[in-house]
Amino acid sequence: LVSVLSSALIVYRLPWTWKCSKLLMKCIHAGLNTVAMILAIVSVVAAFEYHNARNIPNMYSLHSWIGLTAVIFYCLQLFLGFAVFLLPFAPLRLRAALMPIHVYSGLTIFATVIATALMGITEKLIFALQNPAYSASPPEAIFVNCLGLLLIIFGALILWMASRPHWKRPPEENAKVLLPAGGTSEGTEAESTMTDGSNADRSDLRINSEAARKQNLKLDEAGQRSTM
Repeated sequence: LVSVLSSALIVYRLPWTWKCSKLLMKCIHAGLNTVAMILAIVSVVAAFEYHNARNIPNMYSLHSWIGLTAVIFYCLQLFLGFAVFLLPFAPLRLRAALMPIHVYSGLTIFATVIATALMGITEKLIFALQNPAYSASPPEAIFVNCLGLLLIIFGALILWMASRPHWKRPPEENAKVLLPAGGTSEGTEAESTMTDGSNADRSDLRINSEAARKQNLKLDEAGQRSTM
């Protein structure tokens, strides 16, 4: 979940992907998140089955509480992401309004997953290391503690990449998404000006078309902040 989810978070932030179509990047992002969700569900089921086979109580530790909460919210995040941002039914204004929430919840879930992993490996060490004990700092404890530090560094780097404005996908790369299929901004403007013969009306139409285009670009720019 940590590795695949982190890849999904930064897939929009890789400069060599900025030339790819927005729809392709959405599909890649959704596919990575789907794989991560499936792996997370399999892991939770495996943990419950292991506990039941060993007669270990379920859902008693903070690790289990936070971990299951993260998986549930991650499933909801993925479902809403499909419904609002991938399927072409949601209006652009709704996408722009929900995008900050989507971005914040995605980063929060990732940070929660890192915290869950840290609590999980610590809990495992406390129960598994008996002779010598965890407090004696045997090689296994040193190794896993170093793994925990690497997880923190890795998570911090991913969050840094996902929050840098200059790593955001440039909005001008996606301007064509806002236009009708096969159309251009110049063609749309020319088509509208053909309906009126006066120069004054042509100027008004150009101004209105430019204002609408800027408004759409502003909404699309908000949509590009997705790490989805």
